[in-house]
Amino acid sequence: MVQASAPGKCILFGEHAVVYGQPAVAVAIDQRMSVSLALNDDWRIDGMSFHPQRHPHVEALRQRLWDGGPPLSIKITGEIPAASGLGSSAALSVAASAALRCARGRQMKGDDWAEGWTAARPNMVYDGPWQVDKGDSLEFGAKSVDEDECAILTHAVEAYAQGGRASPMDSSTCAHGGCIVLSDKVEENLNWLYSRKLNDVTWEVHAVNLANIDDVWLVIGSTGIHAPTSEQVAKVASLLEKQPEKMREIETIGIVSRRGIAALMEGDMESVGRAMSENHLLLRSIGVSCPELETLITAAAPTSLGVKLTGAGGGGCMIALTRNPKLTSEAIELAGGRTLISKLAATGMKVDEDEDSPLWNPFE
Repeated sequence: MVQASAPGKCILFGEHAVVYGQPAVAVAIDQRMSVSLALNDDWRIDGMSFHPQRHPHVEALRQRLWDGGPPLSIKITGEIPAASGLGSSAALSVAASAALRCARGRQMKGDDWAEGWTAARPNMVYDGPWQVDKGDSLEFGAKSVDEDECAILTHAVEAYAQGGRASPMDSSTCAHGGCIVLSDKVEENLNWLYSRKLNDVTWEVHAVNLANIDDVWLVIGSTGIHAPTSEQVAKVASLLEKQPEKMREIETIGIVSRRGIAALMEGDMESVGRAMSENHLLLRSIGVSCPELETLITAAAPTSLGVKLTGAGGGGCMIALTRNPKLTSEAIELAGGRTLISKLAATGMKVDEDEDSPLWNPFE
């Protein structure tokens, strides 16, 4: 068996405004998705027959990494509720891409890749027939897996599954873990990782080191209401068309996000919390909150440094930054929400088991 896992994510700042070129900040959470692979007589997912239309993310990865390979039994487990704005589909895709790469290995030319995907050389793809040239070598197992490749593949399959639209926020955060900042420009005071481009939109992806922040937690409260991201994005676009003066709120969210980033880098969690709460008021002003979210946010506020909705809004989840997660969680649950507790900036993608790799050697 080969198994890999990846974390979910939540957005601290910048929802909706990121669509209009403002920065957004996400952190990986402790809750994870795991994908395990084993050879099988036919294709199965969780013991059931595999139907590509039911699992578009897995099908897209199968086409990219396992075309012509033997059938697999795929088992998916996780702690991230689906359609909650916590990155469950991206975490699944990152874990699946890591497991598939681990299970088949990588062709090398010296110390460099002979095939695969990387931000440094995004067009480097090996199209077969699978054969190893003289002097080439092979890598198998965990050492053949690369976070950046998993992020690139996941961004592609998220776009495939969402009709051609996806930002790299979820894919990068779930692959790399930690704290990820998306912007329309390279931010000089942040650790720039790479650029991503899709449909003539370019994002600059950065990382922020939060290693020294260990005295606060995120409490995630779910309303249990599913509100598709596409509907909420369209709702904001319609509002801005009818009331162009509302673009001031979008620009102010960008200002608040930058203030929040600076506070994160300084370890000033009180200021981070204030920025989160200010961000929520602006999101509420553009109409993406709802009564159920407001109820949970009001309940969490007295025991928190900051509270806000996270993700698209209209339902889904809220988050509270707190030094007393037990009290905050109890308050949210008494108000009718279901809670998860996480530290900030969890570990990214990892291979949990690779003793049986390779499951398929396409280079033989």
